[in-house]
Amino acid sequence: MAVSATPPVLSPTSTPGGSSSLFRPDSLYSSPAESPRLTSSMINSFIAGAGGGSANGNGNGPAGVNNNECKMVEVHGVKVASFTVDGQELICLPQVFDLFLKHLVGGLHTVYTKLKRLDICPVVCTVEQVRILRGLGAIQPGVNRCKLITRKDFEALYNDCTNARQEFCAPTFATSHIYT
Repeated sequence: MAVSATPPVLSPTSTPGGSSSLFRPDSLYSSPAESPRLTSSMINSFIAGAGGGSANGNGNGPAGVNNNECKMVEVHGVKVASFTVDGQELICLPQVFDLFLKHLVGGLHTVYTKLKRLDICPVVCTVEQVRILRGLGAIQPGVNRCKLITRKDFEALYNDCTNARQEFCAPTFATSHIYT
């Protein structure tokens, strides 16, 4: 079987299929009414919330609940950003990692491994919540996603990190015993 060493040259007036034009001269739809374009009423209803996946239009939960109200709460004597989602106070995981955990563990990956082991499921922030956290300085300017955890889950994570640190740093009998 012989193979051509040079590929065929295509021009706007010739195509491999043999048609005379590269672009289709006839429209796919016979009238604009058949076109699958969004109408202004469809766009307005989507913006108002009917097509946004939730009743309140912000994609954050049930109608009448605003999950974008951020409060500063005190955790171990330090102010931390929090949101109330479905009646639960959730604190910013990257912020508490930076404040309390980064000197105890190797990195954020270690924290996520511990969360999985402790069966803790963080809540993913919405885009608006991430913007609010960035504006407050709770997360770095380049961060575009974030997770939230309950205060109870943070305490379990913090205790796990401090206990692991104590076990890792605990002196052994050989190093603590002084020979005279």
